[in-house]
Amino acid sequence: MKTNILYTHKDIVEKSKSGDRNSQYQLYELYVDAMYNVSMRILGIKEDAEDIVQDSFVDAFKNLKSFRYESTFGSWLKRIVINKSINLLKQKKIPVSSFEQHEYHVTEETNDELTAPLDIHKIKKGITILPDGYRQIINLYLIEGYDHIEISEILGIAISTSKSQYHRAKKKLIEIVNTL
Repeated sequence: MKTNILYTHKDIVEKSKSGDRNSQYQLYELYVDAMYNVSMRILGIKEDAEDIVQDSFVDAFKNLKSFRYESTFGSWLKRIVINKSINLLKQKKIPVSSFEQHEYHVTEETNDELTAPLDIHKIKKGITILPDGYRQIINLYLIEGYDHIEISEILGIAISTSKSQYHRAKKKLIEIVNTL
């Protein structure tokens, strides 16, 4: 029997739409940890991530009637969390670094990128060390799975800026991981 992934938790979502608090709590319990992790990867500050997740759930439940199953509920909620997280960064004036203003410069491709076997712990640590703008791009592209068009819309930057920022972030991450 084939199931459509867009309708995951449809019964709970529909009950939540009608205002059932128990169903809303069930949705909250199903998604709170994942949404916290998404926000934490972007913001890096526990308290900010917790606030964003709470605000996101409040907004999601207020606007649940507009949810039309064009994506999964989790994807819809994740987009809310990402947008709110990035808006918080913008409020705090943490911009995406432009190429001209950044101290790291890209060199031609080399064959020595990650000569050692990959160590996920080193990569995670390396991501936390990256400058804020680079970390945003890496998280949105590699971890959250957004393409450069979506990233450009989310961050309000050109697609070419997203691509070049990702390229530089990846180079810097490789450099960091190789030194850990």
